[in-house]
Amino acid sequence: MKLPRISIALLALAGAYPAVAQQYPAKPIRIIVPYPPGGVGDLVGRSMGARLGEALNQNVLVDNRPGGDTINGSEILARSPADGYTLLVASSAHSINPSLHKKLSFDAARDFAPVSLLAQYPYLIVAHPSIPAKSIKELVALAKANPGKLTYGTSSSAAQLAGGLLMHLAGVNMIHVPYKGSGPALIDLVGGHVGLTVTSPAGPLPFVRNGRLRVLAVTSRARSELLPNVSTVIEAGYTDYDVTSWLGMLAPAGVPREVLARLNAELVRILKLPEVKEQFSREAIQPAGGPPEEFANFLKKEATLWAKAVQVTGLKAE
Repeated sequence: MKLPRISIALLALAGAYPAVAQQYPAKPIRIIVPYPPGGVGDLVGRSMGARLGEALNQNVLVDNRPGGDTINGSEILARSPADGYTLLVASSAHSINPSLHKKLSFDAARDFAPVSLLAQYPYLIVAHPSIPAKSIKELVALAKANPGKLTYGTSSSAAQLAGGLLMHLAGVNMIHVPYKGSGPALIDLVGGHVGLTVTSPAGPLPFVRNGRLRVLAVTSRARSELLPNVSTVIEAGYTDYDVTSWLGMLAPAGVPREVLARLNAELVRILKLPEVKEQFSREAIQPAGGPPEEFANFLKKEATLWAKAVQVTGLKAE
């Protein structure tokens, strides 16, 4: 029986996917990191990139594209060919941006293919020693006695929301100071130009260990296994408070399933390596992993949770 031309074309297309996967990667891969060098997103992106290059026997280039609360990097990925040669280290900002920015040039759910969740970590609420508070309870009391005088710096919308949620639950007002990167925020905190910061653990830990900064709490529901001596905000009495940030790998929507599966398998394997676990542990980061479908469901839940946080805090894009 003679097949119609369209059927022949569809059969040829279906047979092309395994061939694509076998040939992949035939050229260098680019991983977009939508943050400046030095932060936790950059650290995880470079760690994954170096080992992914070894596993695939191909060059993997890390391309830092900071700005726009990760929107710049997301726009680049959304416009990239769906061939698996351009990837993005996404973060909690990816789930927040649709609620915070009403005119995005991409659809955060439709235009990207989840590859794997890479890591999760709580934020730290860190104070300069000049702030006479050694706990969240003492900080709230200080903020109530000095309304609108305490300052806290952040370099991401997720960290700003973490601070905003605390203010909302505690009924206090502090001044937010936005930064374009965690490095500049940390420098100003160490220098005493801002009193507090809400940030990932990687940057401030060395300064906490030498006494130049003080950790007041972690933002997660439970204490971090990697920071067991640091109390949670919940322990201060704010039982609805729970903020955990994450990093994950995205590809453009439409990447061949076989290519997506290959990338996922390699990333999950890399995240289980002892040296990667040790590297992440030093920065109080918890390796993740899992199949693309699991990451897709995770992203849906995160979008809902962060949308509620934006609504409750009344956060506006700065």
